[in-house]
Amino acid sequence: MRMLTRLFPTLLLIVAAFGAAAQSNYKPPSTGLGIIYKRETAINLKATTNRGYAPGIEFGRLRTYYRTTYYHFSFGEIKHTKELRQSPNPTVSRSFRSFIYGKQNNLLALRAGWGAKRYFSEKAKQKGVAVGMSYSFGPTLGLLKPYYLALRRPGSNPGESRVSHERYSDENAAVFLDNTRILGASSFTRGLAEIKPLPGANASLALHLDWGAFDEVVKALEIGCMVDVFATKAKILSDNESNKQAFFNFFVNLQLGKRR
Repeated sequence: MRMLTRLFPTLLLIVAAFGAAAQSNYKPPSTGLGIIYKRETAINLKATTNRGYAPGIEFGRLRTYYRTTYYHFSFGEIKHTKELRQSPNPTVSRSFRSFIYGKQNNLLALRAGWGAKRYFSEKAKQKGVAVGMSYSFGPTLGLLKPYYLALRRPGSNPGESRVSHERYSDENAAVFLDNTRILGASSFTRGLAEIKPLPGANASLALHLDWGAFDEVVKALEIGCMVDVFATKAKILSDNESNKQAFFNFFVNLQLGKRR
């Protein structure tokens, strides 16, 4: 929520700037009837309240003057609300990255969806903002990537130590959760070969603000909520009781693209 609070004014300024630039190129239809574009493509830049992200792409078809149907694809990370990033203990390590204590897996999400945008206000106003709503639903493919930590282990000689990159397991839990043994987070690429799929579904509902419906440039802002539900609990944390099957988030989504 803090991230969205800080990001929201910046997003508004960006959208306003695009709107001002596009007004000079505004060309309403000569007949004043119907629509002048049939399709639109937009890049989605979405930030969520759980400090996650979901950039993607959206392909729309303008069905009527007030209604657009679309399908979208996005990829991002879903984070648990209890995740807390820590800096390595300076007495233990100074050369490793910050880490998330008790994290077992990264939950990456590949989403697809179908939906529609329906406008409440008159879109023909040259300097106005079209207000409406958008909704979508579709499948989510969750990808559980093991989270590795650099741990300090005894070396081969007395008094020596070595670095061991390990993922969480019942066997190493005592060391994995021991702050005095954690040197820091391992590289994100470690564990990519051990990804496991977790099927699910997603849905979203949002307030949609569109700057200039007749502009060739798409510039819109969405504020809404979304939910991802998986077939089983997503094992993000080592504390299995804290893990969840459904993840609910509020989001801000900036859309930039082109109509044709």
